[in-house]
Amino acid sequence: MTITAHTPRSTAEVLRGYLALTKPRIIELLLVTTIPTMVVAANGIPGLWLIVATLIGGTLAAGGANTFNMVIDRDIDAIMERTKKRPLVTGVMTPRAATIFAFALEIIAFAVLAIWVNQLSAWLAMSATAFYVVVYTVWLKRRSKQNIVIGGAAGAVPVLIGWSAVTNSLTWTPVLLFLVIFIWTPPHFWALAVRYRDDYEAAHVPMMPVVASLERTTLEILVYSILMWALTMLIGPVAHLGWVYAVSATVLGALFTFYAFRLYRHAYEGKADVGEAMRLFHFSITYLTALFVLMAVDVLVRNH
Repeated sequence: MTITAHTPRSTAEVLRGYLALTKPRIIELLLVTTIPTMVVAANGIPGLWLIVATLIGGTLAAGGANTFNMVIDRDIDAIMERTKKRPLVTGVMTPRAATIFAFALEIIAFAVLAIWVNQLSAWLAMSATAFYVVVYTVWLKRRSKQNIVIGGAAGAVPVLIGWSAVTNSLTWTPVLLFLVIFIWTPPHFWALAVRYRDDYEAAHVPMMPVVASLERTTLEILVYSILMWALTMLIGPVAHLGWVYAVSATVLGALFTFYAFRLYRHAYEGKADVGEAMRLFHFSITYLTALFVLMAVDVLVRNH
């Protein structure tokens, strides 16, 4: 492990480092699921301030959780090619500064959600942070091949926050949305892990492609993909969505399963095809974005 000693940096570099700590690309994906969920919960467009306050609170909470993750994982980040340029590895800032930053983000996030949204949303955000940091990062990530399966629950909480922000309650619809993202996470992340298998092996992180054969990994990806597709088809009748969502969920689910099956077939034939894994990974992002956006479109079309 090599972590660069802390040296004075320019203000711009430090600010970029703080932003990098929050993992903004991951946060973008979380927000993409939050807004459509709020539209479905409101059966229309919620108030603008409610949307803004929910997004600010959710962004800060997720950013704090991601920062805690980088502080804890800075030793393995220094080993992995994919993460060796993260700010705590390069010495842009100290772990102490990053930890203070993480706590500050969480405190502000709770205040924003509790004051301008509601208490339920605030506590859901804090529970997601606690789960991601303690259960996934500290407990599971370095110990269990089920790390991302169980830990993925934290990334599914934003839909609960979005729903509770509008209704101050939870029903079966947000639970199903939560389960879709929960089940989506393993095939999404394992596809990426196939690409970076050597990194995880070097860092002694027991991701599925490290501790299981490629055939077993891709088979589980396929099984999770089919289960996710089935869950998305349940959302329509439970949430009283129409044909736009039904067609979208059917087509998107079929495409996701097709990519997963093709990856499995290549593995079964003895082809360690990283290209296929990355195609599934990139499509999985498009899939989740399109599914939730079209869910919101369905609501707006029906209410037009």
